[in-house]
Amino acid sequence: MLSRPSALPVSPSPPLPPLPPVSTTAGGADWDVFCRIIDNFGDIGVCWRLARQLASEHHLRVRLWVDELATFRLLCPQIDPTRAVQELQGIEVRLWAKRLPAVTPAAVVVETFACRIPEPFVERMAKRSPRPVWINLDYLSAEAWVPTCHTLPSPQPQLPLEKFFFFPGFTADTGGLLRERDLLERRRQFVDNAGMHDAFWRRTGFTRPPVGHLLVSLFAYDNAVIGDLLAIWADAGVPLCCLAPLSQTLPAIRRFAGRALEAGDTFRRGTLEVRVLPFLRQEHYDQLLWLCDVNFIRGEDSFVRAQWAARPLVWHIYPQQEGVHIGKLDAFLAIYCADLPAASALALRQFWHAWNVGRIETSVWQALAANLPTLREHAIRWQDGLAQQDDLSRRLVNFAGSKL
Repeated sequence: MLSRPSALPVSPSPPLPPLPPVSTTAGGADWDVFCRIIDNFGDIGVCWRLARQLASEHHLRVRLWVDELATFRLLCPQIDPTRAVQELQGIEVRLWAKRLPAVTPAAVVVETFACRIPEPFVERMAKRSPRPVWINLDYLSAEAWVPTCHTLPSPQPQLPLEKFFFFPGFTADTGGLLRERDLLERRRQFVDNAGMHDAFWRRTGFTRPPVGHLLVSLFAYDNAVIGDLLAIWADAGVPLCCLAPLSQTLPAIRRFAGRALEAGDTFRRGTLEVRVLPFLRQEHYDQLLWLCDVNFIRGEDSFVRAQWAARPLVWHIYPQQEGVHIGKLDAFLAIYCADLPAASALALRQFWHAWNVGRIETSVWQALAANLPTLREHAIRWQDGLAQQDDLSRRLVNFAGSKL
């Protein structure tokens, strides 16, 4: 559960012998980014995007610490899980092992999603001169308290360090969203290029779906109503092609099909066709989102990418105890639906709630489907509005530079 972080009082601590000085630039020449893979690919997805942007767009030296290189390899096939230190795309990737080597901390240290940097490393941060800018890159939220807590410092009680909370968000008074400099142009080129569409389908092992099929991508956490939704689609009388990348949805799809399904398999019932796609690298998953008429997404990374895709979306938020996640869901719906016609906003709210609480009825899907043209226009306007703001990497670099 996210809560407002509280600043801790500073207690006196004895002076520590400094490490050799490290030169910095306006944004900090070198960065350490720590990532602990908890939810399959969501955490590393965000961290890998951020690291690449810092290196390629902001020309920073980035050292990315990851605790599970084998999982990382699925996202980035060039990763060698047997090597504790390697360089990829200008980024130094290191295994976050139980005992870290005694390296000098970078000018900026980013702790993603409260992953807790090892204490010996923090102690070396306190000895460094000048001391690093320590940032906790937190989870994305549209809740009202986020702007108040964004960039809030938290003095550490035992060491002469401050940790700053940096919250991604949807408004100018938050940390923004990750967006590569050329992302929207790449999307524009892809959307209008039939040859690139064909290349995507060849890469996944499928052919282009017939004209007139509604294309829906399905990426979600395990959800008790996946089978119910597939049944609704099968009986809807409208041709629908469900594109399901390998994920936690596969067991439910198998139960609905009544047989084993693997990547590359197709299942048909009524007017529904389900295609099980292989695991997609980030750039290919973006293309899937750009191709589809509706995108079911989950967590944070795919949630943000679906907004840049400018298509109607259905968010499966990460479930939390006591329904805390529903408050976060409603906070986003409040800002996303603000400019929607009442009927379209109601259809979207009802379907998102049904999907997240596990109660899907035919009428709820029918209402959403009837409003897809309006929702598509709205998704384009929403993307345009977000694109007017600086992206997260730029805001992060600017903030770090202001503290050096």
